[in-house]
Amino acid sequence: MKVERYTGEGIRDVLSDLARLRVTVFRDFPYLYEGSPEYEASYLQTYLNTPESLAVVVPDGDRVVGASTAMPLSAETPDLQAPFQAGGYDVETIFYLAESVLQPEYRGRGLGITFFEEREAHARRLGRFRYAAFCAVQRPENHPRRPEGYVPLDAFWQKRGYTKRLELSTTLTWQDLDETAESPKPMTFWLKDLTRTAEERR
Repeated sequence: MKVERYTGEGIRDVLSDLARLRVTVFRDFPYLYEGSPEYEASYLQTYLNTPESLAVVVPDGDRVVGASTAMPLSAETPDLQAPFQAGGYDVETIFYLAESVLQPEYRGRGLGITFFEEREAHARRLGRFRYAAFCAVQRPENHPRRPEGYVPLDAFWQKRGYTKRLELSTTLTWQDLDETAESPKPMTFWLKDLTRTAEERR
């Protein structure tokens, strides 16, 4: 399937699609996110205000069925920057991969790989980023909403060249489906050195 790319203010054209997908897809485990399109549209305004931001979307006819976003970490929230600053990293050299959301019936077609390739290629074109990074929520193995047979994406991320960095962690706050209020969720970062080849990372 083809993908389309939007940057900075141009992301406004797909803002409502991004908000809808985030609310829909993030309801599933492990995020269990109880969100609203209105809140998401407000959150996504940061992308419009960041010229180097990127949204990669997958249309099927007149409907967007998948999307992935990224921006410089320096444009993100203090909660996301703080672990890197504490670890001695220059946040100006890190490109943050925010999310990939894809409707279930479109999975298994290689689009997850495409999302990573497109965002990393964008970071390399910008020419000032050494690292790509993202964070993932940490849920206990005995979580009551964990689906039977659930397989984390760790192996997929490792194949893309990312390393789980337990020393780089933070908390983000949202309301789970079974919660009555927001609560902090533990997040762990994964990091890739964009300046090294696949052979060098082995």
